[in-house]
Amino acid sequence: MHTRRSFIGQVAATAALSTIPAPFIRASQGRPLVVGSGEHTYECVHDWLVPPDGMVWGDTHGLCQDSQGNIYVGHTVNSSSMRPETVVVYDAKGKFIRAFGEEYRGGQHGLDIRKESGREVLYICDTTRSRVVKTTLDGKVLWSHGYPKEDPAYSAKPISFIPTNVAFAPNGDFYIGDGYGSHHMMRFSEKGKFLGEIASPGKGDGELNNPHGQWVDTRGSEPVLVVADRGNRRIQTFTLEGRHLRTIQDESRLRMPCHFHVRGDWMVCPDLDSQVCILDRDYKVVAQLGDGRENNGKVGSRRSQKRSEFTPGQFITPHDAIFLHNGDILVAEWLPIGRITLLRKVAG
Repeated sequence: MHTRRSFIGQVAATAALSTIPAPFIRASQGRPLVVGSGEHTYECVHDWLVPPDGMVWGDTHGLCQDSQGNIYVGHTVNSSSMRPETVVVYDAKGKFIRAFGEEYRGGQHGLDIRKESGREVLYICDTTRSRVVKTTLDGKVLWSHGYPKEDPAYSAKPISFIPTNVAFAPNGDFYIGDGYGSHHMMRFSEKGKFLGEIASPGKGDGELNNPHGQWVDTRGSEPVLVVADRGNRRIQTFTLEGRHLRTIQDESRLRMPCHFHVRGDWMVCPDLDSQVCILDRDYKVVAQLGDGRENNGKVGSRRSQKRSEFTPGQFITPHDAIFLHNGDILVAEWLPIGRITLLRKVAG
């Protein structure tokens, strides 16, 4: 029997669903929430990873996955949390394994992984202490580097240095983006020796404003350094020696790129302005997933909302995203209470 109350509830639910843009489908009766279309269709599972007992997410900033399938989440730790660890590790199915990194509390930002000398290591960007730290997969510190004062050009005229992310070259070099400091891109050897600057601050081609994340793209004939020039709302590409190649800008589809991860033909790009983008080999946006810009308004304006007030199927502030080994996408958002969303690939 349909009561007046149940009828009103059905009308309200229908009205709420009508506000969701066409690419986003929230099915009724417990069916999956789906985002995207065609080849890039995903089931959206918010809060797929949750913190262990006693821990409350801070800003969930960084993600990576090791060769065994274990997933690493970097976060700043919420002030109400009873546990202080900033790196939380899960298995491929989302089961909690361990946590470490109390010393990066408040500053845990970029989190990347690579194999060196036969073993995998983590690179952690700590924005509070202005350092990049290399550790074992369980947190033992192997190397740490702050401001490159060993270089006369930097020691003579110090600049603000707040590293945000790291990218790795095939020859062992790596690149540190000074995203929250003075907007430089710096190059280091595999042993951690400072090799020089790739790009400096500005708005012109080859200049950067908040180089928030970067990736060495090896899909072409020559490796290319791809930079998320977030403050300038664009992507730029460089040779590994620093020669500017291209500027890619399309503010209607790519608004505030944060970082990158590549799997096969596709590059995933978390966009702080409410969406996750899929780019092709030419860095053209081919899919905009979970675009919540229309509901969210100005970037960051919904950060303080309660989780119950978030719009299902829409992102607020994607900060990092990675392809998992099985082709799914994991997304971390810049939110004071954190959120880790799984985009589970829908077979086409």
